[in-house]
Amino acid sequence: MFDRIKENLSRQGKAMVLLRVLLEEEFSRLLERDSKGVSPIELSLQELMRQLVKERLSLAELIQAGSNGACRRVREVMPGMQPEQAEDLGQLLVDLDELEQSCARQAACNQQLSLALYEQSRQLLEFMHERIKPTKLEGYSAKGKYANKAGESVLVRGTL
Repeated sequence: MFDRIKENLSRQGKAMVLLRVLLEEEFSRLLERDSKGVSPIELSLQELMRQLVKERLSLAELIQAGSNGACRRVREVMPGMQPEQAEDLGQLLVDLDELEQSCARQAACNQQLSLALYEQSRQLLEFMHERIKPTKLEGYSAKGKYANKAGESVLVRGTL
């Protein structure tokens, strides 16, 4: 059981390293404002997260099966192992936690940057709409009279 737990934690660690690389790549593409380049990376990130969840669920099932349902976490199983095995698993867990925290920090940076870019684009669109909105309606109205009032920018006018 020790070997299977160790293999699972090693796979999770390698997946976390890949997750970190993908998050850094996403950040660099966000900085370049390459929206077409961000989309495939985002799909890869989602697939990798799905696989990580699957690994964690299989680890939980392995631990429950090995302890007859008495334990749910790796740390609960470690006291029953040999000291060097418990130490190996403890180090893997510490490394995995550090990688996970690193990924969380990078994901937070990515989120802040993407929200800032969204806000910038939204403000630019609002500015452009204000600039193209007619301030005066100078011309003839739908009734054939000369109109001289402030207009509203609308896409469809539903008058009969």
